[in-house]
Amino acid sequence: MAGSTVGRRAFLTATLAGAASAACSGGGEGFFSRQALSGRPAPLDAPAAGLRGFPAQVAAHSVVEDHLLVSYCGAPGSPALGRMTGDLQEASARLRELIGTYPRTRPVVPVVELIATTVNPTPGPDGMYRSRANDSTIQRYLDAARALDGQLLLNIQPGRADFLPEVKAFEHWLTEPDVGVALDPEWAVEPGVVPGEEFGVTTGEELDGVAAYLASLVARHRLPEKIMVYHQVAVTVVRDIAGLKRHNGVAVINVVDGIGSAEAKKATWDQVMKRKPPHVKAGFKLFYQEDTRGGQPLMTPEQVVGLQPEPVYVVYE
Repeated sequence: MAGSTVGRRAFLTATLAGAASAACSGGGEGFFSRQALSGRPAPLDAPAAGLRGFPAQVAAHSVVEDHLLVSYCGAPGSPALGRMTGDLQEASARLRELIGTYPRTRPVVPVVELIATTVNPTPGPDGMYRSRANDSTIQRYLDAARALDGQLLLNIQPGRADFLPEVKAFEHWLTEPDVGVALDPEWAVEPGVVPGEEFGVTTGEELDGVAAYLASLVARHRLPEKIMVYHQVAVTVVRDIAGLKRHNGVAVINVVDGIGSAEAKKATWDQVMKRKPPHVKAGFKLFYQEDTRGGQPLMTPEQVVGLQPEPVYVVYE
């Protein structure tokens, strides 16, 4: 794991050093150059269902339990952040093709993970080193997720800000029944640290604050279960994880973001999973570029679903 961590830090530093000209102010459209509610699989070309006015009993339904979630992440105009960019209809077609390669042992739910709060190489007016996607961007990505009959996750890279206020900034969207969050603590840096110089960090208590907030939205608006992902590139970026408690109406997933060969990724997986709370589900991330450097192959769907514990969420960047 140490080798992949060092490589990741060097990669992040180089990315941030070259990213200043890519960021824009105001709308969050300028991003770094790298950076199913049924019991059976819905047809991926089915039209989006009516998503308002769920009956009360739907709030108890889990989109995570007994399902496999498969995702593309991305942001507008930033292909290196993931493949969900540019022509979202074309990107969605590629996601459908990817899903078709997975063993159909469980119903598959497509997921679109939009990097909605993006870490920046410069402090910005408030000194927080981050910018937010505007409403028109989020609507386009939500429309894409609904066309897939899937879910939208708003990825939060907070810079020097805290996770909870960044999540609350998107409350209008989080009252939608098919919108959740994905927290990225490697980009949550301490005061005085410039993103990319070193990994950020979060705590179980901070994650618990977000989970409690999402649970309150679910209860207040009678929503279906909310998905809350937290990404983890290394054991060190999440401290005191026991502070993350179970909350009704929130499905929490710990996504392991280790980089490198299958062996290196599995080593990171094993270390992170040893510390995962029992009530938290497992997730796994693959990188089309970083994982295949040196000609090594990307892990296959069969290898991914063969991990133990078996992931419920797989995301590709």
